[in-house]
Amino acid sequence: QVQLVESGGGLVQAGGSLRVSCAASGRTFGSYAMGWFRQAPGKEREYVASISKYGSVTYYADSVKGRFTISRDSAKNTVYLQMNSLKPEDTAVYYCAAGDMAQKQRERDYYYWGQGTQVTVSS
Repeated sequence: QVQLVESGGGLVQAGGSLRVSCAASGRTFGSYAMGWFRQAPGKEREYVASISKYGSVTYYADSVKGRFTISRDSAKNTVYLQMNSLKPEDTAVYYCAAGDMAQKQRERDYYYWGQGTQVTVSS
């Protein structure tokens, strides 16, 4: 199995930037596509972005396209989410997940999940 640990969350002002990280251990990191999801209080968890097993293909939710960038570093067993031009509606707990196919955007299509990291954007 795979263990995932998110880090890098915090408080940032609207318009600012933040990068969250997800460190993986266990089975070979490169064997999985990786995704980022987020959940705000009182809301269901939603898809944010995903990246293919070798990092060649990326996908984004319409709400973050052009502002967020997902990437991965196989040497560090880590996937990143660079968040720019942050808005208050981006406030949520951000989770990383491992799955088969980056184009899949449903929670049930991902096998392993981290515990999440809090991102708060003030106005």
